[in-house]
Amino acid sequence: MSGVDFSARRSSYCEPGTDEEAAMKYIMLVYQGSALDEQAALTEDEQKQVYADYHAINQSPGVTSVPPMGLPEHATTVRVEGGKTLTTDGPFVGMKEAVGGLFILEADDIDAAIEVAARVPAARYGGAVEIRPSEVYW
Repeated sequence: MSGVDFSARRSSYCEPGTDEEAAMKYIMLVYQGSALDEQAALTEDEQKQVYADYHAINQSPGVTSVPPMGLPEHATTVRVEGGKTLTTDGPFVGMKEAVGGLFILEADDIDAAIEVAARVPAARYGGAVEIRPSEVYW
């Protein structure tokens, strides 16, 4: 993790209802894309390295991991139209665009977040990582 100093987090926004600034948080959305298929074709040792890479990211200072997400085809999407609750199996977007996981990163700036995102195996194997700053907009 060269070049990222997580101990020097930059204060960048105020928590709602306080005057106290908090560390910058980035929501890291992992899109699997074709990564699962490509990873399935790897040797056993290469697959173990992928798992080790994810584990290392989850154990990194400044990272808050969440429980693993199930596959998109097992999802249920809920919408409300005209007061009626509508459900759809799976995500509304194409399967390759569906979020496959996420984690929260506290870092100095977007460059540090990009450096961590580049370590996500899905980004190497046909997927992508979307970085969004955590911000209150409602």
